[in-house]
Amino acid sequence: MDAEQAESELGDAELVACVTAPVAEAKNILDACLAAEIPVTAARDACCGKGGCGCSPKLQVLARPTDARRVVELLQERWRAMAESEGTLPPERLAAVVAAAATEEDPPCPACGTVAPLVAGACSDCGLQLE
Repeated sequence: MDAEQAESELGDAELVACVTAPVAEAKNILDACLAAEIPVTAARDACCGKGGCGCSPKLQVLARPTDARRVVELLQERWRAMAESEGTLPPERLAAVVAAAATEEDPPCPACGTVAPLVAGACSDCGLQLE
């Protein structure tokens, strides 16, 4: 799937922000989602580009609410692969983290990692809208 196909498939669908990331990382996430046949698009984060906030420009990766879990699963798999390739966690700890994420009723927030019930469809810690 390419960006044009994703835009066409998304049409007038309701979209939710799955993750907010610096521009380069957001583009990597968009490419990974499209390669996995998950239709996504991007939008500028509300605070970025306004000046005075001190943060670097960021993009939000947007998907349909029904595809948000697929985006989270893709991000978790990317994290696991990076942690494994970098050796930042001992293999037994990495296996425990992956197993915990797979069995959690409430998936970890892709932005801050909090595992807790959503509040009005948003992460209870950082407020990222997930539903």
